[in-house]
Amino acid sequence: MGKGLGDKLVLAISSRALFDLRESHRIYESEGVAAYRQYQIDHEEEILGPGDAFPLVEKLLDINSRLGQARVEVILVSRNSADTGLRVFNSIQHYGLNISRAAFVGGRSPYPYLAAFGCHLFLSTHAEDVRSALEAGFAAATILSGGAQRAASTELRIAFDGDAVLFSDESERVYQQGGLEAFQNHEKASAREPLGGGPFKPFLAALNHLQREFGEEQCPIRTALVTARSAPAHERVIRTLREWDIRLDESLFLGGLEKAAFLEAFAADVFFDDQSGHCEKARDVVATGHVPHGVSNELQP
Repeated sequence: MGKGLGDKLVLAISSRALFDLRESHRIYESEGVAAYRQYQIDHEEEILGPGDAFPLVEKLLDINSRLGQARVEVILVSRNSADTGLRVFNSIQHYGLNISRAAFVGGRSPYPYLAAFGCHLFLSTHAEDVRSALEAGFAAATILSGGAQRAASTELRIAFDGDAVLFSDESERVYQQGGLEAFQNHEKASAREPLGGGPFKPFLAALNHLQREFGEEQCPIRTALVTARSAPAHERVIRTLREWDIRLDESLFLGGLEKAAFLEAFAADVFFDDQSGHCEKARDVVATGHVPHGVSNELQP
């Protein structure tokens, strides 16, 4: 990956993930590009409402103020042209978001620019752009609308599923092919063999690096693993994180229980999961990012 912004944690985000562009998008889909462009120009002085990932961006940028240095960079990457993107930048300035870099790609996918910016995470509402970013080796998720926005809290809380998100999907493949008993036996036998890294491992590592710049009691970032695994499949996860030298603040081994209530109890700002069914249930209580990676998301021929 590129190192365009040094050792900063870099988030690339689409305009529709950052702001509420539902009306604009409705016009684009029903009336076409020309009508959309004119609508954005006619309304470019009207401030857009916050989108589903807006509180996450605010809290990430606030880390710079807490540390007294720029350690987080947020970059706007958009299918808009610079012309239609002016309304987005006007809204960025209105909310006082410290976002100064952008890539407007005029209707094409922005994912080729992620490496040049050195991105750790890409959030978008465009599923194909997210798939392309994942295939290129980036942590990426499709932000789903709905869910509580926990802007009132100053602590940034991020929750992750395990298999196919933080870890590879090798164990999930065993589960889908052989069922729960085969999965449990496989994980017990492989307990001392670290799991492979999934697409979100580098992002979690970058978050963990930021956490270590704060004192343990003052850290405004809290992370959680929220997984359907239970004993004896927990041991391999714990040993894997030790091997990676990555800390998670909380680990919830739910043994197949629904995740939504636990995400609400954790007060997550965002939750990342590879399975669309889990995402649909979680989105009612938390901003949710679907990670279309691994065996559960393989396109059927």
